[in-house]
Amino acid sequence: MYSTDAPATQDRQQRPEDRFSMTPFATLIEQYKAIFFDAYGVLKNAHGLIPGIDGTIDALIAADKPFYVLTNDASRSPDQLADSYARLGLPTITADRIVSSGMLAREYLQLKVNHGTVAYLGTDTSAHYIENADLHALPIRAVNLDDAADITALVLLDDEGFDWNTDLNKTINLLRRRNIPVIVANTDATYPVRGQQVAVAIGAVADMLERIVGKQFIRFGKPDAQLFMFAYDLLREKMPISKNEILMVGDTLKSDILGGNKFGFDTALVLTGNTPVEDVDLRIKATGIIPTYVCESAAV
Repeated sequence: MYSTDAPATQDRQQRPEDRFSMTPFATLIEQYKAIFFDAYGVLKNAHGLIPGIDGTIDALIAADKPFYVLTNDASRSPDQLADSYARLGLPTITADRIVSSGMLAREYLQLKVNHGTVAYLGTDTSAHYIENADLHALPIRAVNLDDAADITALVLLDDEGFDWNTDLNKTINLLRRRNIPVIVANTDATYPVRGQQVAVAIGAVADMLERIVGKQFIRFGKPDAQLFMFAYDLLREKMPISKNEILMVGDTLKSDILGGNKFGFDTALVLTGNTPVEDVDLRIKATGIIPTYVCESAAV
């Protein structure tokens, strides 16, 4: 079973056939120099903050331990995401603590797509990442397929802000006409909404569109390494630290835990989001993705 008091190394991970045991999250704060959190399903959900998570953030701040929120949410800018935490009663999760996959998409646009108009699927607020790259952002609903020569890229940012019939059909036809890069700024297929229910995220829309048009999209977000590297580099600018001194906390095996494992972090799977407690043992066995710890939640 998973140990609650062994040294912080990947050697602690158990075989898939072993049944997990719960680790109190408070013991993990003591063992690591820094914590990386996923956002949705770990810190908050559709109802607000995960119960007790404010105590975790307070404990990290009191212990002067750095933390970052690593999120595939590209629907809003880091400032807007920080405002959302402030409205929930956590003003200490400031914009400089948030690392969004949208930030990586913005960097790609700045380096590789530095001219023209960039069409997007998402909310008006999600267009921040395009506009912040000094490019003209155009929602797919406003695209004229007969006058699309100036469109140099398409970015998939969020599952809201567009019509799932008209605008997805327009997207398919745009990609049939224009050979342009498609950037997926959120690789999540689903996100938790209430109870054990989930909703379709833009990553699943990207998978569908990619199959239909037969083109390879460019993806940013967990489980790929770029988001972890971005946060790791930010942290190393502030302090000397190695990967085995950082804990990645997430609610999804195939993004948070897989990505953290591959990057070399210890990982904690919490059961407040995409992975329900009654399914966790089966999912670990079925996927072979083994977290260092399993915790009921990230609350202390």
